[in-house]
This record gives sequence, structure tokens and C-alpha cells, in this order.
Amino acid sequence: MSACKRLLSFVKHRNFWTPARRHVTTWSPVGAAFNAKAQRLNVFEKNVGLFGVPELSCPAGFQVATKTALKDTERLLENACSGPPGVETVQSFDHLSDGLCKVADLADFIKVAHPDPAFREAAEKTCIEIGTVVEKLNTNVELCQSLKKLLDNPDIAAQLDPDTRRVAELFMFDFEISGIHLDEKLRKEAVALHVKLLDLNNEFLVGSHLPNRIARSAIPEHLHLHFASEGSFVQVGGLHADSPNDLVREIAYRIYLYPNADLMECLEELLKCRYKLAKLVGYESYGHRALKGTMAKTPGSYVSLYNIEPSLYSPYLSLGACMEGLNNLFSQLYGVSLMSEHPAAGEVWSEDVRKLVNIINRAKLCFNVCLCLCVCPQAVVHETEGLLGYIYCDFFHRQDKPHQDCHFTIRGGRWCQETGQYQLPVVVLMLSLPHPTKSAPTLLTPGMMENLFHEMGHAMHSMLGRTRYQHVTGTRCATDFAEVPSILMEYFATDYRVISQFARHYETGQPLPETMVARLCESKKVCGAADTQLQIFYAVLDQIYHGKPQNCSTTDILKDMQQKFYGLPYTPNTAWQLRFSHLIGYGAKYYSYLMSRAVASMVWKQCFVQDPLSRDMGERYRREMLAHGGAKEPMLMVEGMLQRRPTIEDFVDALVSELNPNFETFIMDSES
Repeated sequence: MSACKRLLSFVKHRNFWTPARRHVTTWSPVGAAFNAKAQRLNVFEKNVGLFGVPELSCPAGFQVATKTALKDTERLLENACSGPPGVETVQSFDHLSDGLCKVADLADFIKVAHPDPAFREAAEKTCIEIGTVVEKLNTNVELCQSLKKLLDNPDIAAQLDPDTRRVAELFMFDFEISGIHLDEKLRKEAVALHVKLLDLNNEFLVGSHLPNRIARSAIPEHLHLHFASEGSFVQVGGLHADSPNDLVREIAYRIYLYPNADLMECLEELLKCRYKLAKLVGYESYGHRALKGTMAKTPGSYVSLYNIEPSLYSPYLSLGACMEGLNNLFSQLYGVSLMSEHPAAGEVWSEDVRKLVNIINRAKLCFNVCLCLCVCPQAVVHETEGLLGYIYCDFFHRQDKPHQDCHFTIRGGRWCQETGQYQLPVVVLMLSLPHPTKSAPTLLTPGMMENLFHEMGHAMHSMLGRTRYQHVTGTRCATDFAEVPSILMEYFATDYRVISQFARHYETGQPLPETMVARLCESKKVCGAADTQLQIFYAVLDQIYHGKPQNCSTTDILKDMQQKFYGLPYTPNTAWQLRFSHLIGYGAKYYSYLMSRAVASMVWKQCFVQDPLSRDMGERYRREMLAHGGAKEPMLMVEGMLQRRPTIEDFVDALVSELNPNFETFIMDSES
């Protein structure tokens, strides 16, 4: 058999998806990688460990990695405390932080994402162990004094470059909010509260995502198929908000939000501990402590008409098409490309990881195509700067995987004095997309596509930052600024000039009609005011929970706030707050979504609405906002991008203007 015939035979018998229609849809390497069927990795390949960390080839490796990190911490702690004050002091602090974060951040992801319970349990123990050490370091008087000597000496402090000065002040801020100024007895009490909160945070976070169950006999038999089965029970693991069946939505709402006594007690205790800690270290409330250093500063300063059936859009939004669109967008804005890279055995956390053979290289494309059913690592490459970092794409649904879209920093970027090279950032994007079928690739709804763009905005924030210190790398910035890059990506995701570059039917290759994109954009405004009202309700509820104690239950507070700030009434015997997992990562900071949306709106309208593919604006955006991470005051970054300092009125106007309807689209849709 000739080489050509062998190749044709190979393609014929492999599980590649090919269009059934006359029009052939061709994809770039990135699009092809995400739209093709996957194959398993070579099981005989040497296991390199999760993320290439050799120790993490088995669960026990977490303990080894933890011991190594803690041993290095002791050495670095001695260096930080004994050296003379200067730039080296801050570098020692950052090196100390980097060593702990490399292990803790990786474990923080694995404890929720790995399919093996043994890995999850080992990672959770590591998080608690290192978290406890971090809290002790934040109240270490000798360590604080070494930094204080630097900042209190005007001659030495004046010699620090802006980034070093900023990072030194942020480290001192961590000491202050942890209670470094307290006497020894109270410092120990603060550490004990921090450690207790680590346990409570984890307990609430896990519990908030667990399904509730109800006897199968309690709901109509014809609805059983909408829920997971568990013997004589059905499990309800979400609100089923997208179900066209109103009874399914009602059942899901009432069962999923039914109060859990243990979780209620956990939340009540968590809020009490946060308040007690804030008061102990000198703040009026936990909200005041949490907002120190943000753009808001203090809690009191914030304030179906169209046919968009998802099934009509999904054929145009295959996962490969969307990834190709992101690749094209980043290439035009920043000169950055996404390239798939072969994952080594043990590098990723799913046992059913698959790959494609290197067929595309035969077409003279410089690309090693690989696809993991659950995980696909992407190298991020700049046209002149070279490799920028790695993004692991954990995109597909699997059992026991959280149903949430998240960005995780595994390793932060920083300049390494010891090697003379930049430590490349490593992040994970986690979605819960449907698997491809025998007849079609993974097809996204408009909402899924928008979420993909949103999370990729976080990833590029991490990739494009080039901070000197990892303490302020990428998304390690003020919470109310961290969501700006991700929300800004949502505007690109609904602009026809961007969408037209990649949205085409997976069978025919026909582009998504512009009228459908216009309807999609306008449909978001139909309930836009209600959604904004809902976000305000969430933000206010979060602030009340983290303000002064109210001497009533969290459910009573929810009822009261819902009546005051939201148009829909409270549903009896529900406890939505127990599913409010943002109370952990965004405690007292949920308002950040509204503030970030206002900033993103201003940036879009002033800088990108005329030309969303402008390289000049893309470079300015990277230079003024993305490059600094948290090394620059957030409002200064906004001011640099907008070339003006926005007022409170500007923030409000930006949110309100998002609700203005496009009457041209309304008329066009009515006529059609």
C-alpha cells in the first residue's frame, strides 16, 4: 500500500469528525485541535507528575512537595530577616511568597478538579497546612520588622523603584490586616481565627455545590429524566434555569435551595468569625477590612422579544470555531498566538486524556496537534517576545467536577534573579461543556461562548502581565479591578466584527448571519435592568452579611434585602445564600462585578467600539492595564487607559447606558 493510501486509510478509520455536507469547513490548527475527536495518551510514557511537577505523580507527592516548600520557607525566612534593608528585602519576601504559592495554588485547584478522591484529599491537606503557615508568617514580628526598617527609612525607601515600593507596601498591608500590631496573646488569637476560617471556608464552599435530593415519588414520573437518579431518590444539582419546562424549573428551585441545617450553621459561624477577626485587628467590620486597598475603598462608596433560541446559534459556535476566534482576536490585538502542545504522561489530572497524531505537520504547519478530552494545554506565544506562558483548558463535563466556570493561577510570573529569566505563568481554565458526539463537535450556546471569552480574559491577564514580583502577577490585584479584563472580553464576544471571523456552521461553513448577532445583543437588554437589579441585591446582601451583626438569621436578612432591592418576592422554605459560593472568594467584595463592568464598559466604548481589532488600542490596553497585574494602583491603570479619571457619576452612567435599546434592531426584528 502506498504512503498516500495508508494515510487515507488511517484517516478513514480514525474517529475524526468530518462534515457531511458539500461545503467543507476548514479550521486553523487551534480550531482543529478542539473540534477533532481525541485519543488516549501513551500509557507507557513516563509519568512526569501534575503540571510537570515530578513529586505529584501520586497523591502522596503532595506531602513531599509540602515538606520541601516548608523547608525552603525556613531558609528564605532567615534570609528575609537577617539581610540589610533594601531591594533584596522585597525580593526575599516575594521569593518566600512564590515558594508557598506554587504549592498552595496548585493544590487549591486539584482539590476541586481532580477526578481521583485521593488526589483531592491530599491537595486539601496541603492547602490547610500551607494556609496555616501563611497566617503565622503574616503575624511574624521579626519578619515584619525587616520590612518596616526598609519602609521607615526615607533614604532607602526613596531609592526603590515604583514596583518594588508598591510590593513592599502590599506586604506590609498584609501584616497590618492580619493583626501584626497586636500583643502576642491577641496575635495568637488572630492566627487561630484565620486557621478556623480556612476550615469554615472550605466546608461552605464544598457544601454550596453539593446536590440536594428528594424521593422519586415526590415528583411526577415523566420529569425524572431531567434529574440524576440515586436509588429511590433523584438528585437536584442546580437550578435548571435553561429548561423550557416551567415545572422542572420550579422543582429545581425549591429543592436545590431548600435549607440545609448544617450548612446554615457553617455560614452563620463563618460570618461571626470574620466579624470577630476584623474587630480584633482594628476594623469596623469585615467589609471595611476587605475593601481596604480596592477602588471602592469603603463599603459605603458603591452603589423576549427576540428569537435567541440557543439551538439556532449552537451549530455556528463549535468549540473549535470559538478557540479559533480567540486565537485570531489575540493575534490582531496583541500579536499573540495560542498553540496546542503535547501533554506528557501524568501532567494532567484526567485519566481519559486523549491526543491526535501529528497529521497536520504533514501539511507543513508548525504545530503538534493534541487534544485531551478533559484537558488541553495551550502555549501562549508572542510574535517577538516568544513564549509567554501556559493555559490548561479543562473544558468538559465529568462526574464530581464542579459545575462552575473558573480561572486558577497555578504559578505566577516573576523575574528570577537567580536564573536571569522570567518565570512563565501557568493557569487553568475550567468550564463544564458537553462532550462532542459521533456526528458533531462540541457546540456552544451563546452563553457558553460568552463564558469562554470571559474566562480567557482572566487567562490573558495572567499571560500578558510581566511583573517583577509574583505577589502582584496577573489577576493578583484589587478584586474590583480583576474582573475588568474578563468582562471586557464579553463585549468582543458579542461584536459582529469579531464573531464574523470565526462563527460558521460546523457542517456547511456558512457564517452566522449578522441579524442573529444583533438580536442576541439586544436580547441581553430585555432583562438587563432586572439583571443589574439582581447584581445590586447580591452586592448589598454580601455587604450586610459582612457588616455589623444583625442579630437575626442569614435567611431573615436575605428576605429583608430582597424585598428592598429586588423586584421578585422571596420564596418560602428556600435559602439561596447557602448556594452563594462567592461569599468565600468574594466575601464583602461581590460589588466588584458591577464596578468592573462599569470600567469595562467605559474602556470598550472609548477605546474599542470604533475598531475592536485595533492593534494600537490592543497594545495600549496591554501597556496601561494588563501588564501591571497588581503592581500599580487600580484607578491609575484605569486613568491611564481612559486618559482621564472617572467619577462616581461616570461609573453609574456606564452601567445605565448598557440598558439602552437599539430601536433599529427592534424594528428589523419586528418586520422579519
